[in-house]
Formats: sequence, C-alpha cells, structure tokens
Amino acid sequence: MNGSGSSPQSEIRNQKSEIPRSLPCIAIVGRPNVGKSALFNALVGRRIAIVEPTPGVTRDRVSAVVRHAGAAFDLVDTGGMGGVDAEGLSREVERQIELALAQADVVLLLADVRAGVLPQDREIAVRLRQWRKPVLLAVNKVETPADEAGVGEFSALSLGLPIPVSAAHSRGMVGLLDALVGALPPGLAGAEPDVVMRLAIVGRRNVGKSTLVNAIAGEERMIVSESPGTTRDAVDVRFTKDGKTFVVIDTAGVHKEKHLKSSIDFYSLVRARQSIARADMVLLLLDAQADIVDVDKRLAAEIAAHLKPCVIVVNKWDIAKGKITTGQYAEYLEKVFPVLSYAPITFTTARTGRRVWPTIELAQQLFKQARHRAPTAAVTRALQAVARARSPEPRRGRRAKFFYATQVDVAPPTIVAFANDPSLVSQPYRRYLANALRQRLPFSEVPIRLELRARKRGAAD
Repeated sequence: MNGSGSSPQSEIRNQKSEIPRSLPCIAIVGRPNVGKSALFNALVGRRIAIVEPTPGVTRDRVSAVVRHAGAAFDLVDTGGMGGVDAEGLSREVERQIELALAQADVVLLLADVRAGVLPQDREIAVRLRQWRKPVLLAVNKVETPADEAGVGEFSALSLGLPIPVSAAHSRGMVGLLDALVGALPPGLAGAEPDVVMRLAIVGRRNVGKSTLVNAIAGEERMIVSESPGTTRDAVDVRFTKDGKTFVVIDTAGVHKEKHLKSSIDFYSLVRARQSIARADMVLLLLDAQADIVDVDKRLAAEIAAHLKPCVIVVNKWDIAKGKITTGQYAEYLEKVFPVLSYAPITFTTARTGRRVWPTIELAQQLFKQARHRAPTAAVTRALQAVARARSPEPRRGRRAKFFYATQVDVAPPTIVAFANDPSLVSQPYRRYLANALRQRLPFSEVPIRLELRARKRGAAD
C-alpha cells in the first residue's frame, strides 16, 4: 500500500502539522454503504450525518462529541474507503479519510454481516494495521439469528472479536461505546471543553463556505471543489482562539427548492436551516461576482426570523475589487437585504485567508453585543426618546402611550415596553420602535425582540 517504506502517519504529518485537540478522536471507517453514517447517528444519539442507501453520500469528515461512562471523545464519520464518487471527488474523499485516520486515537472498522467478508474488507483491515493504532471491528445489520450466526466469519480479519450491532435499530450501542472508551489510550478520556460560540456559515452553492471553514480551522477540514453541492452534511468544526473553544458549522449550499434533485439535496437544505436555528452567530456568505438572487434573500429572511446576529461576508473580493467599491456594494446590500439592515458587512478572500480573522473577531463582538444587559433606566430613556421623535398614530380615536421599558433577556436582547393599550400600536410602528430602540441602545448591530404589554390595572394613564 505504501511503497516508500514510510508510515501513513509520517506522510500526513509532513504535509500538515497536527491541530492541538482537547478531546481524543475515534474515526469510523469502512467500505461504502455498510451503514457508517447510521452508526454515527446512533452513537451520537441524534441525526447529524445524512443516511441514504446511495453509496458515497458522506464526503467530508462529519464529527460530534460523544459522552459515555464519564468520558468524552470526538466521533468522526468518513466516506467509504475505496468508493467511486459520482462527481469525480474520489481522491478528495480519500484524502479526508487519510486525515481522519491520522488524527484518530482509535479506529472503528464497520462491516456488513449480510454481505459477508469481502476482499475490500480484507484490504481495509491490512491498511488499518499499518497505522499501528487501536482498531475495533463492528459488524452492522445484525438483526436476526441468521445474522448473528454470520458474525464469527469476520474474525478472519484478525482485528479482535467482532462486535455485533444494528445501527438502524440502535442495538448494541452501549456495548460498543464501552469498548470504544476502553480502547482509548490511558489519560485520553477527555472532558469536553466549553464552547464559547457556535458560528454557522450559510450561503448558496459554490460561494466558498468550505474554503472559509478550512481557513478558520487552519487545516484541510472540508473538501473544496468547483463542483456545486460538494458539501452535503452540516459539519461542525471546533477551533480555538485566544484559549477559547468555538464551533464553526459548515452547511450545504442552498438552491431553489424546485431544483432539489434528490433526497440528499433535501436533507442538506434541512440541515442548513437547522444550523441557523442552533447557531449563536451566522455568517451569510455571498459571492462578490454574483448578483443577489431569491435563494440569498430566503436565507436572509431565515436568519432574521430566528433573530440571529449576522455578519454579511462578501467573498472572492480579490476578483471583484476594482470593478466596484465596498461602499457601492454595501448600498446594494442595503436595498436587497432590508431584513438584515442591522448586520455589518465584511469583504474577504477565503482562498488566501484575507480578512478571515477580522471577520471572526467581528462575529465575537456581535456575540457579546447580543448578550449585553442594559439597565432599565437606560431602556426607559431610549423608549421615551423614540416615542417623542415619532408618536404612534391614533387608532379607534385613542393614541398609545408608553410608560417604561425593561430588558428581560439576552440573545436576542428582549425588551418589554409597557403601554396603556398595546392593541393601539400598529405593526409598522412596532417595527419602527424596535429598530429605533436597537439603534439607541448597545445593540445597534444585532436584532432585538420587542414585546408590548399593558401596564397593570389601576395605574394612571
């Protein structure tokens, strides 16, 4: 397999220094379509990786933290070893598998009991032994007595006693987790670090999301290709900055729903939406060379609906520079993204890393801004000033009158304003009130939630 005589580990390390990790790593490998992603989801306890009967669905390294028996570790799902990618990305998928093996402290080889021991399984077993790392063997799809009888055949791979499991039915998971934790080298059963911020990167296809993730992570974490739709899963990548742990979520590129060609595309779209919902911060990535289209506007609306702090990141600026100024582009974005009028704009070139870290620092600032608590006196003064600047229009012969306001929550900053009768306040005025309060308070670049309540009965109007 490696005619040079050097180990696979040394080849990988010579190409890229390892990123320091706070948790041990366990990688799931195997040939295509044995159920690696289903097993990954079962061990994690939720659906993260896309599961499809189509071989080659998983391309990037998909990871999640697993906690079991007082230990915590990174579990990594990988593409099928020796598989042929329909879009010509086999070499890139194989590279991601090699990187996963290089970083793994324990390797879990998964086989399919119903297929039996195939020559491909034997080749993979030989390849794994070259890494000189602990390797466990699990046999998937063991659901009947006949299946159980076939497990012993896999002892021929000489990787220890095969562990029977059924990922589809979550059978054998506890025993497998016990074995995985037990295989970790002494002292490596780590504690999960506290994640300071979860940052989702969203955008339509081929705008450079995976390139940006790689630039942030400082390693070849995601497959980068000119072919649209390379990323399918929503992939969490941990990185450390100034001693703090962050998670950046790379999402599948979104395109028009009527153009969804398969269930893979559908689940990729669902994962992208879920990533926005669970993120603390969102980077909306745009291609400086492309016009804003409905897909971009839909994503902007999704971000605004979830009241997520957002940085609008204009990528590939090195190509657009000279054709348009940053000021002109910002004016263009203000017109096409009115729902994100509060979001700051940054111009980057992810391919070279230009302005990538300033963008992350800006995201950190917005993260803190969304968690700021303003004193009631300051919020009330802002409310009164906003109401004086523009009074609410009369309704049903009466006019709303505001008394005081207070901040009751953060992320998003939530303001409760007390009035004589909230039903007198129209929706346009509510929007005006929210925007004007945001600008007068220390939340000028993040969305806020405004609630109107009637003052307690018995108080004078």
